Amino acid sequence: MGVLIKPLVTEKASALNEHGKYGFVVDKKANKVQIKKEVEKVYGVTVESVRTMIQPGKSKSRYTKSGVIDGNTPSYKKAIVQVAEGDIIDFYSGI
Repeated sequence: MGVLIKPLVTEKASALNEHGKYGFVVDKKANKVQIKKEVEKVYGVTVESVRTMIQPGKSKSRYTKSGVIDGNTPSYKKAIVQVAEGDIIDFYSGI
């Protein structure tokens, strides 16, 4: 899976599933057309719309015995995909 990295299975993203919307972490260079084609190919559903956003990274610091350690979490791109009415994507079928 080149464009799709992983599905979003957070509490907020799972609440969108009732409305036919599903969240994915996608490649930063992917555009909406590529995301739509990949979701339709992998999951066999009809995609009506795709919304994308880039989530910026956050700075994190930790206090340890040897001092303060600073670092960053990486930024990533996520897509919210609206599928046609009656179509569903089951993320848990392979478990």
